[in-house]
Amino acid sequence: MIRKTLMSWSSGKDSAWALHTLQQNPAFEVVGLFTTVNEEFERVAMHGVRAELLRRQAESIGLPLEIIYLPFPCSNEQYNQRMTDFIDGAKARGIDCFGFGDLLLEDVRRYREQQLIGTGIEPVFPIWGTPTDTLPGQMFAGGLRTVITCLDPKKVPEHLAGQELSPALLAELPEGTDHCGENGEFHSFVFDGPMFRHKIDIRIGDTVHRDGFVFADVLPEHG
Repeated sequence: MIRKTLMSWSSGKDSAWALHTLQQNPAFEVVGLFTTVNEEFERVAMHGVRAELLRRQAESIGLPLEIIYLPFPCSNEQYNQRMTDFIDGAKARGIDCFGFGDLLLEDVRRYREQQLIGTGIEPVFPIWGTPTDTLPGQMFAGGLRTVITCLDPKKVPEHLAGQELSPALLAELPEGTDHCGENGEFHSFVFDGPMFRHKIDIRIGDTVHRDGFVFADVLPEHG
């Protein structure tokens, strides 16, 4: 029985590769994407990506995108209520699974699993446990292209914000840095790859420091 699945979509490389992996599995039918967005700034939390670019990604992928708007600031109670409403609506539409791009953080996985207990929706982690030192190479070989949108300057050089992830860039990272940014070193935006029907043309705007992080503003090249 094919399982109808919604993919949790951050705009970055891990959720993109998890989507690609699920799309190769005949047991799952990915029927849409969902993302949480700060309703005041119209951006994805931590990644800092504009909602307009999320929509361009979804259009290129060919899947509908559902945006869950979160207030700013957002209490745990508000977050849980909005997510509960979304989960209830997804189940009513016959969704069987939510896909996630998590790799190795046990606490994040447990949180997602606990959030879905008793809902009738199963969490699926298609790239869980993939070695993070070799995964970027698989992504590059598969045609995925991504830029760093946010980084922690205490962990990686701040001049890397806005640069495309590549073997050369990975070689610049300090020793001990997780090559997938799993310890909060960096976040990314995917603009091309096997999950897309066409490349998303982008340019890098201003780089700003906020709340101890460095953000590079990704803009659509046209419009």
